[in-house]
Amino acid sequence: MSSTTASGPRLGPTLYFALAATLGAYFTFAAVQGDYGVLRQAQTADEMQGLTAERDKLAADLSNLKNLTHRLSDSYLDMDLLDEQVRSVLGYVRADEIVIR
Repeated sequence: MSSTTASGPRLGPTLYFALAATLGAYFTFAAVQGDYGVLRQAQTADEMQGLTAERDKLAADLSNLKNLTHRLSDSYLDMDLLDEQVRSVLGYVRADEIVIR
């Protein structure tokens, strides 16, 4: 007679596959929703696109303000722009003009 015992399924392979499945599920979850996952990369790309558009708008505004500042500087004075600023900021109106609001 042989000395083999008929026991149930061995515990070692079961634990090995359970551990492998758990690690696989964890790494899959981390690859999709983790700090460097696919969803975070898509969110970062959208945020970068929005910030790039805002940067371009601010650069255009800065260029416009530099132009206006230069046109009102001592070295170059644009009389039309000066007249426009006096009218809008100070509410200046000449005596021969009629204001309609």
